Amino acid sequence: MIIREIKKEDNAKVKEIIQDSLKSLGLAVPGSAYFDPQLNDLHQYYNNLKHANYWVVELDGEVVGGIGIAPFSEQYKVCELQKLYLSPKAQGLGLSKKLMETALSFASKHYEKCYLETKHELKTACILYKKFGFALLQEPLPGSEHSAMDAWYLKDLK
Repeated sequence: MIIREIKKEDNAKVKEIIQDSLKSLGLAVPGSAYFDPQLNDLHQYYNNLKHANYWVVELDGEVVGGIGIAPFSEQYKVCELQKLYLSPKAQGLGLSKKLMETALSFASKHYEKCYLETKHELKTACILYKKFGFALLQEPLPGSEHSAMDAWYLKDLK
């Protein structure tokens, strides 16, 4: 298992993993990451943002998932944990935990808080976020773009 920064040649595979995952969950809908325009070139998107990164995880030389950190509110020193997805064959191996550790370590160097959006029905993901110290919010933070989400979490990084 290798976790590394995304490369341009990873774009198509990561987009496929994200969209296939959302489709399988019935979340290929407006207001989800499925239609995010940056999915076509995540490498460029994250490289063009300050204090942002996207990491992929490889198993046996194949990209099987990833995770991103991007600025959410620079004024309040809040980042957003984004696009944590794994292909089905990579699930249940502890890779989400490793990706979370990588992303949050990076985030803690640049931000005071980390925000994320998900769905309550994604129970495994919600359990993971709680294990990492994210607290459930009553409503999204102002500026939220994914209207199809119904669970919002915030973690203090300091």
